[in-house]
Amino acid sequence: MKHALIGLALLTVATTGLAQQRSALAQQVFAAESSFAAAMANRDTAAFASWIARDAIFFGGPPPGVSRGKNAVLAAWAGFFMGPTAPFSWCPAVVEVLENGTLAHSSGPVFDRSGKQTSTFNSVWRRDADGRWRVVFDKGCACP
Repeated sequence: MKHALIGLALLTVATTGLAQQRSALAQQVFAAESSFAAAMANRDTAAFASWIARDAIFFGGPPPGVSRGKNAVLAAWAGFFMGPTAPFSWCPAVVEVLENGTLAHSSGPVFDRSGKQTSTFNSVWRRDADGRWRVVFDKGCACP
């Protein structure tokens, strides 16, 4: 009985520790997504590019509708950086991180210039070897 209680206590501590670690990592991804969005709002293509993984895949670009690789993503998004104001904005609402801390999903609303929600974004982030989170997959979903 004593060993079972000790085992349960250790499991509780380990579970609490994992939850705290995931929470801290989720906060990192939330901050990364927010900075990614701010780069668009600030018209800062270099900062925007720094958040995109080299092997990223973004859906919704010019035909065939998928941009593969950082350079293709940046080319597909170049038009969104023309002009003094961004044609849309977004912000994270939900972030979940895998228990192993290597991948995360972020999602939230996308707004047009007037502030009306027009879609929802879904991004998958990977924590690279340098410890920095970068987008590997991105896809929007139009609002009904």
